[in-house]
Amino acid sequence: MKSHASTLLAEVRTFRQNHPDVRYVDLIALDIPGHFYGKRYPIEMLERVAAGSPLKLPQNAVLLGAQGGLFKIGDYCFNDGDPDANRRLVPGTLKPVSWESQPLGQMLMTSDGTDAPIEFEPREVLAKVLERLQHKGIHPVVAFELEFYLFDKTLDNGLPQFARDPLSGDADDQPNLHIERLSRFNGVLDDMAQTAKDQGIDITVITAELGPGQFEINFGHLDDGLRAADWAALFCRSTRGVALKQGYRASFMAKPYLQFPGSGMHVHVSLYDGAGNNVLAAHQQQPLRHAVAGCLELLPHCMPIFSPNHNAFRRLGGTVNAATRASWGFEDRDACVRIPESDPRNLRVEHRLASADANPYLVLAAILVGLEHGLEAKREPIAPLNEDRSSGSDFPLEMLEAVRAMQHQAVLRDKLGAEFVDVYCENKRQDHLAFQQEINAREYRWFL
Repeated sequence: MKSHASTLLAEVRTFRQNHPDVRYVDLIALDIPGHFYGKRYPIEMLERVAAGSPLKLPQNAVLLGAQGGLFKIGDYCFNDGDPDANRRLVPGTLKPVSWESQPLGQMLMTSDGTDAPIEFEPREVLAKVLERLQHKGIHPVVAFELEFYLFDKTLDNGLPQFARDPLSGDADDQPNLHIERLSRFNGVLDDMAQTAKDQGIDITVITAELGPGQFEINFGHLDDGLRAADWAALFCRSTRGVALKQGYRASFMAKPYLQFPGSGMHVHVSLYDGAGNNVLAAHQQQPLRHAVAGCLELLPHCMPIFSPNHNAFRRLGGTVNAATRASWGFEDRDACVRIPESDPRNLRVEHRLASADANPYLVLAAILVGLEHGLEAKREPIAPLNEDRSSGSDFPLEMLEAVRAMQHQAVLRDKLGAEFVDVYCENKRQDHLAFQQEINAREYRWFL
């Protein structure tokens, strides 16, 4: 503990030396819907926290709905006195913020690793899954890929407008994969990539995607699943900030346009044993088949995680590379679980179903639980799409059905934690019902 505090204190003091103009640091953590909450600390107070002073925030901040409101979930929020819970600083995450109007820093905090972790905190849920796998001698290597849209900064009666081509000034309304779009939007994309690198994120490939103003940025592979999910969360925050600074809006909304492809969160996962051998590649790849079967079995029960809101369900089906059934295949982007071509050392699964606005900690936790369950159950998967284009099993396509499918699933309750599953499902149910409590213009057109 003393060594841990010394490391944090050295990190804060080095940051102050390198950034003497920074007076405040945002201490942030991800809540259940995938939004950052936290507090802005004076840099002097942060140094005291790093030295061992308590860091406490309301426990129920994790339970905030998509619009920031609190829902009654069991005794939480309204019958528990709204207690504080200990947090700790995440080493290595203190970085400068370059997209704000004033010099600022930010640093991740979490309840995992404290004396009383919050059972339903997303980072703690993933930490417990990774710890259990480690005890079994399984070590994941993970890489995220995130798609997002750029929009014009100004909304039109609340609706998004196509991003303007910086060279021509025209709307980027031609969906394509042309490399020239990377050149035309190079200024904002380069700023996004450099800012992410300044946050410690290993940015690799940048792609102009099919939708107008749509791009994808990939991250490097990491043998630390928590840090991989940290990268995905921090990237979303910095990308939105940079876009506003550059005169755009960036959004990871799953389906901003009905007529164009949605934005997904693709997660590549390999599994290695203590000796560095790829677990999935052993015995003529039989463990790979078992892992795939486990993922597909649990996938219908994880839909509230993979599609965390009403809009995310709009992304499923009807457009390019978005499945409506649980399926798998080799080098097949129509599959939920794709097996990219690779050598045995790098054999991995690519889970493609989650929307870009899903919570990266929970998405990775759900995927790992599926792989773990498959390796334990040792069942054969259904036929891959390469052999049967109609292969696949149904999964829920609306939130309330999805919540019912998740809440009582025994494997998820065991491996993600029953308390988390109950809290998460009720949060999603309440958010969905709150979303319905508004009459929109279409409803008046149809029924007035």
